[in-house]
Order: sequence, then C-alpha cells, then structure tokens
Amino acid sequence: MSLDSLKDVYEEQLQDLVSACAQSRDAVKELTGAAKNADLVDALEAGAVGIEDGIKTLTAILETHGTSPKGEHCKAMEGLAAEARSDALRQEFGDDDARDAMIIAQYQRMTHYAMAGYGTCVAFAKRLGQEDDAKMIQHCLDKTHDGDRRFTHIATHGVNAVAA
Repeated sequence: MSLDSLKDVYEEQLQDLVSACAQSRDAVKELTGAAKNADLVDALEAGAVGIEDGIKTLTAILETHGTSPKGEHCKAMEGLAAEARSDALRQEFGDDDARDAMIIAQYQRMTHYAMAGYGTCVAFAKRLGQEDDAKMIQHCLDKTHDGDRRFTHIATHGVNAVAA
C-alpha cells in the first residue's frame, strides 16, 4: 500500500494499532495467569477487556472507511510482548511479589506504546476532520490512561513495597 496522504498514514496507523492491541491482549492474558496479587489480577483482567474494546472500536472505524483492520504486523509490539513474556514469565523469581512488580513494568511498557498510537491517531483524525473517529479514539486513549494509572497505584501502594 502506498502512503500518499495523511489519510493513508492514518489508516495504516489504525491498522498497526489493531495489530499491537491484539498482541498485547494475548500477552496480558498470559501475564494474568502468573500474577499473584489479587488487585493486580483484577487489573490485568480488566486491561484485557479494555484492550479488546479498543480493538473493536478501531476495527469499526476502519470498516467505516472501507479499510480492512488487517494490516502489517506490528513489530514494535511483537518485541514488547516478547520481552514481557521473557522477563515476567520465563525469568526465575524467588518471590511472587518481585514477579508481580515485573508484570506491572512490562504491562505498562505495552500500555505506553498503545497510548502513543492512540494519541497519534486522535491527532490525525482531527486534522482530517474525522471528529467522530477522534472522539472514539480519544475515549480509548482515556480508558488506556486510566488503566495505566491503576497499575501505577497498585505498584506504588502495594506490590513494590512488598517486593522490596
């Protein structure tokens, strides 16, 4: 696909975000199975649902533009998800709390990538006069940011102190 206009770039970025979200959702489900802190497990489960909601929103937007949600495989999220699995699931831990701290760190890295993608797509949608798209993507960004704050709270008010 030739990217000849901002609209082309916008749609490609939406497709990239669909791929990124699908990969992160799968990794989050795996992280959930390894987490021990009850608040963390709840947050991971909610995160997976939120990611799925984001995929549905992005897919609907792309379909209204007559564009398939299937695009290139997001290599950046592939790397982040692989690192999450390596560092949080395959690494040996002598303490469940230390693993939970690592799970939070890896989750937030994936989340921050998604926030960057959502923010970029909001800016593109606004520039293109796609106000409905911008509102829907902004909602995804806001929900993702809320989730990120939840993980920070769990880390700073529990997991990190216990793991120390």
